[in-house]
Amino acid sequence: MFQTVTLPLWALILILGFAAVTFASHFLFPSVRWFFRRRMERAIAKLNNRLQRPIEPFKIMRRQDQVTRLIYDPQVMEAVRDYARDEGVPPNVAFEKARSYAREIVPGFSTATYFGFAIKLAQRLSQGLYHVRIGGADTPGLKQIDSRAAVVFVMNHRSNMDYVLITWLASKHSALSYAVGEWARVWPLKALIRAMGAYFIRRRYSNPLYRAILARYVQMSVQQGTTQAIFPEGGLSLTGTVGTAKKGLLHYIVRGFNLHEGQDVVFVPVALNYDRILEDRVLISAGQQGIRRFPVRMKVVLGFTLRILLQKLRGKFTPFGYAAVCYGAPLSLRDFMTHDPDASTETLAENLMQRIRSAVPVLPVTFVAAAIVRCGGACARAQLEAECDRLRADLHARKAWMHLPGDSDKDFISAGLGALELRGIIAMRDDQITTSAGQDSVLGFYAAPTLQRCDAPIGIATDQHQILQNPDTH
Repeated sequence: MFQTVTLPLWALILILGFAAVTFASHFLFPSVRWFFRRRMERAIAKLNNRLQRPIEPFKIMRRQDQVTRLIYDPQVMEAVRDYARDEGVPPNVAFEKARSYAREIVPGFSTATYFGFAIKLAQRLSQGLYHVRIGGADTPGLKQIDSRAAVVFVMNHRSNMDYVLITWLASKHSALSYAVGEWARVWPLKALIRAMGAYFIRRRYSNPLYRAILARYVQMSVQQGTTQAIFPEGGLSLTGTVGTAKKGLLHYIVRGFNLHEGQDVVFVPVALNYDRILEDRVLISAGQQGIRRFPVRMKVVLGFTLRILLQKLRGKFTPFGYAAVCYGAPLSLRDFMTHDPDASTETLAENLMQRIRSAVPVLPVTFVAAAIVRCGGACARAQLEAECDRLRADLHARKAWMHLPGDSDKDFISAGLGALELRGIIAMRDDQITTSAGQDSVLGFYAAPTLQRCDAPIGIATDQHQILQNPDTH
């Protein structure tokens, strides 16, 4: 028993390695995890003191615990049994597939990543590229939302900058949980987006089991009070207008809502608009071809990024104009279902989309583009100014939120014309304004949200009606 045993060096190293791993996993790692967990809980408690809507425990639950809770949910287990029966596979095979779907959907929210890195990066990008303005952000409607209610921001989708802009602007309210498409499931975006609390959605190749697990995750997340952010259009607008809603996520939320018990769900319409959209010509081309998928070439993205950085280093970068976010009138799901118990998800979706359309901000470029289109694409400066007066009166009657800054009523016209001419969309010679050859679709793309707002019936209630002159920068 006490005899000397001779071992090869590699065997001794292997034994010591196993011993070190065992010691670490049983004694060291739990202590380290407990230490960092305590630090994180104290940081979140401090952070919740300044947030209007505190981060819910469900959001900071360990990812593996969320996955386990999701796959053992009674509704998910029933979906697993149905899938096994319909597909003719053993229950354990169906269960493992459900587990893989749950791991794919459930995010791994990191407070440090979201509030430390992501918010600062989003702010720098937003303010570095645009002059940012907010409309209707501190209205009584938002302040009166019950603190116990689950809030769902429902937004139009104009650009991939939407994620960046809203992440920053909503950071004082709460941490948002996004529904993100399959495009973001690439390295290194996948890990970053998961850490920001976003969850991925398969828009293709899904099956009843996957949809059941996704529906249950969304319902559990809302029931726990996690603040959601969804783009009901299901993709970027290819025409510039606010389109119709894809009702999948809304249907999941409504189906999991109890009218008589539990907390309310409040939808907050959010409308975004830009003087310049980074991917405008890609979106226009996709719309003309009738396709929804448009591959992003990394070479083009990197070239654009390097060009912007070089311009900034030389001090020659000119911001892309204004980016604006406007909050519409909130809608309580409990009030909606109480007043109209027979209303369908389609009715709810159209109500929300109409509120978004009514809240879309009007900016100098989009306003001037709409006026030029109304003039037939070519006009004299005096004719354009007269059309701008009529257009502004029209929008004013419809209670549109307009950001048309300048020392005089005509300054914003010059700013809009200058931006359109700089990009080659229009040409100005002497007193004449004409649309450049082949640029009609681009001009129409920027005019579309303003013209769509003019099509709305007069008197539709919005959260705020205001024309801003020289507002402070947010």
